[in-house]
Amino acid sequence: MLDRVAEMVLDAMTANGLEVDDFISVIFTATSDLVSEFPAYAARQLGFGEVPLLCARELEIEKSMPRVVRMLAHVETDLPRADITHVYLHGAAALRTDLTRVQATPDE
Repeated sequence: MLDRVAEMVLDAMTANGLEVDDFISVIFTATSDLVSEFPAYAARQLGFGEVPLLCARELEIEKSMPRVVRMLAHVETDLPRADITHVYLHGAAALRTDLTRVQATPDE
């Protein structure tokens, strides 16, 4: 879990030209089948020690995608909203194909 969350955070930072100091706060959610670690711990390991981080549980909706961590980041940026790149990695790319940069693969 820590590697995948770190990948998501770093990809969002790279895609939008962000640094840790640009983050105001971050909310992570995880599906109930992910219990090995707090997603925020991955961000702490990346230097987010002074950024308020919160972890919460995704709603358990029938037939929803398992093993998903989401990140809602509040950031300071000069980018217009239309130029913000939303990051959906691996199998989660299927959740928002309208915002995904790469083709989703069903095995991931």
